[in-house]
Amino acid sequence: MSGQVQLAVDRTAMVRAMKAALRIEPAHCAVVTIDCQRGNLDPTIASLPVPEAECTRVLAGLNRLIASVRSQAIPVVHVDTVYEPSLLATHPFERAMLEAKQSFTPHAQSDFTRHKSPGSPESALMPELDVRTEDYRVSSKRTFDSFYGTQLEILLRSLDVDTLLIGGCNTNTCVLATAFGAYVRGFKVVVLSDCVASAYGDDLHRFALANIQRRLGWVLSLDELEDKLAPPRKLVSRSGR
Repeated sequence: MSGQVQLAVDRTAMVRAMKAALRIEPAHCAVVTIDCQRGNLDPTIASLPVPEAECTRVLAGLNRLIASVRSQAIPVVHVDTVYEPSLLATHPFERAMLEAKQSFTPHAQSDFTRHKSPGSPESALMPELDVRTEDYRVSSKRTFDSFYGTQLEILLRSLDVDTLLIGGCNTNTCVLATAFGAYVRGFKVVVLSDCVASAYGDDLHRFALANIQRRLGWVLSLDELEDKLAPPRKLVSRSGR
């Protein structure tokens, strides 16, 4: 088998059946945005840049998602990352990438030596993102998984949340790691395909979504989510009453 090309497995029927089986209770949901920061989504200064067209798509999707849940009193949690000097580009793999003068991003040059240090412009949330005072902020994230070393789980438990509606970046790192973190803690995982993107290439973006929907949770479009969140339609009798 070594060296042979492996064809993609068709799990379309399974994914369709799982989407049909999904039930979402708005009273137990929360939106979780991940790393929607200038260091990823602002093409003018991004140190780990998502492609510009993807930045526009993801921010539009996130704002549509947030607007659609506010009317149902679903809480919104913004998780963001900073790296102190002792953490920035100190991982062995990151050091090796820098020493080899390689870029994490295939479409543009990354600069991990200045990636989202505390107080830097790159660490700020995107000004276009619909963030309000009633939203929750989790700013203690220092690695891919939004749960590791943060107060996210205790916050979600206190809000009686069991279902996470996830968006942000990057699909194959922080979104995927957070999906694993949510899964092992017993949360229902729903990733919105219109609201996630990757700086690492479309192939890894697509891989991460496939991995999530085939083992960890659901991947829905915004249209599909809004249909799931809509109140049940009332049946009308033949008499019209």
